Amino acid sequence: MTATVIGNTPVRKCETLSALYQTNIFIKEEFHNPGMSAKDRPALFMIQEAIASGKIRPGGTFVEASSGNTGLGITLIAKQLGYRSKIFVSKSCSEEKIANLRCAGAEIEICENSNGLHDFYSTQFRAQSYAATQDNAYFTNQYYNTQNIRAHYKGTGPELWQQTEGKITHFIAGVGTGGTISGAGRYLKERNTAIKIWGVEPNGSVLQQFLQDRTLPESVRPYDPIEGIGRNFVPGSFDADAVDEIFQVDGESTKKIAREYRNQTGNLTGFSSAAVLCCLEKYADKMNFKEDDVVVLFFPDHGSRYVSKLYAQEFAAMVPSQKTL
Repeated sequence: MTATVIGNTPVRKCETLSALYQTNIFIKEEFHNPGMSAKDRPALFMIQEAIASGKIRPGGTFVEASSGNTGLGITLIAKQLGYRSKIFVSKSCSEEKIANLRCAGAEIEICENSNGLHDFYSTQFRAQSYAATQDNAYFTNQYYNTQNIRAHYKGTGPELWQQTEGKITHFIAGVGTGGTISGAGRYLKERNTAIKIWGVEPNGSVLQQFLQDRTLPESVRPYDPIEGIGRNFVPGSFDADAVDEIFQVDGESTKKIAREYRNQTGNLTGFSSAAVLCCLEKYADKMNFKEDDVVVLFFPDHGSRYVSKLYAQEFAAMVPSQKTL
């Protein structure tokens, strides 16, 4: 898998959403990447940098803490280059993502949570510990690896600018590691400081407060489970200076709007993509879009990765019941 086949994903106008919000709404469809997610971008950059700088030797093992998509990107690229992969995922990871990782050849370890390096039971702590105690293993560490931001600064941002012919007025994306919104946001702000860079996270996540006053809550509480986004710590790959505002949404409303959007358009959205749609619905009045705005929504992956979490009931209803003869 090379840089030429990762990125340059299409931007498609969504007529349904454009009509609903009376503006021009486009979707950046990252599921056209080989691993069907935006995480192929930082996976490639992190692996290339590690190999070029001698952080890993031929035949070694790339290690990552992932909600699934970055892990899959690393696994696919590493395998092509002759390396192994060990991916630490939390127990909340979707069945589909775990199945994809196993099919791709990753060694998987399931952890209690993804609460950061301070938690002994987290994916991040256990991934770091594993890499530190194994010969020729390298922890790519997407939460603190500068290549995460760089991948989107060099790729996603320029693509958005070119594909909208410099007319983009708003970029809205879910925030997990922070790499996408930070890298793309930096690039777009350098081209036009008036462009609004808006993030979306679950209720209870800490990045909204951190963006507002650069502090964390006195007590961190669990946040709504929206796979791929939301944190109870501030990742090093989150650049608050590149982001204008972060909106919060709840998990149940996000699931509901994913199903509604499928019924309206026939498209399966990923969990964090649905969170962006939920954000639009909840905050449309505050966003105050103009008729000639060019709003780009970032859809980092495909809904087929979340059938068990978002669409199971709908698909079950389509299957004829089995009657005992």
